[in-house]
Amino acid sequence: MPGLRVLFLGGTGIISSACSRMAVERGIELFVLNRGRSTGRPLPAAATVLRGDARDPASVRDALGGREFDAVVDWVAYTPGHVQADIDTFRGRAGQYVFISSASAYQTPPARLPIVESTPLRNPFWAYSRDKIACEDLLVRAYREEGFPATIVRPSHTYDPTLVPLDGGWTALGRMRQGEEPRFHFCVCLKYVVSGGGWSFRVGINRPSALT
Repeated sequence: MPGLRVLFLGGTGIISSACSRMAVERGIELFVLNRGRSTGRPLPAAATVLRGDARDPASVRDALGGREFDAVVDWVAYTPGHVQADIDTFRGRAGQYVFISSASAYQTPPARLPIVESTPLRNPFWAYSRDKIACEDLLVRAYREEGFPATIVRPSHTYDPTLVPLDGGWTALGRMRQGEEPRFHFCVCLKYVVSGGGWSFRVGINRPSALT
């Protein structure tokens, strides 16, 4: 969609780096704000890089100046404090705010399968997931009370050529290629033991597939 001006907070993670490349390929005017410390997944040359700390509101304001955006995507917001700072910063200067939550926020263990969008959000086993749920609650409240334009995305377990979804990483793949017995469960889904509640399934998504 040509003509769109989009800001990524982060932009060098597994999904965000692929989205950065896809954005510029589709003619989006992309701005990426980060600290410039990650080199494993280079940003596309056409992206405008803004140096700042996404978790320091003053740093963000200084880096953005008076710019406004059609959409802002925060790839590195993990707590309600992070999201509240985003709401305060982008209120009135972003057409849409996109929060990257997590599929781990869904009810764990699930009362029924498959997990769908209407599955309740509850995960008593992982603080990361509970924080994501609290972030979502905050955004829903901001929308209801003031019309803050928010979209919530819940990716599942993702991977790319730099990071495989196995506890042993590339070592596990090396053992497989040598004919050793794999020490994990991986087929179409990743299989996890849920503390005190039997088995749970989580889909493993290759990074390009997450974008379509």
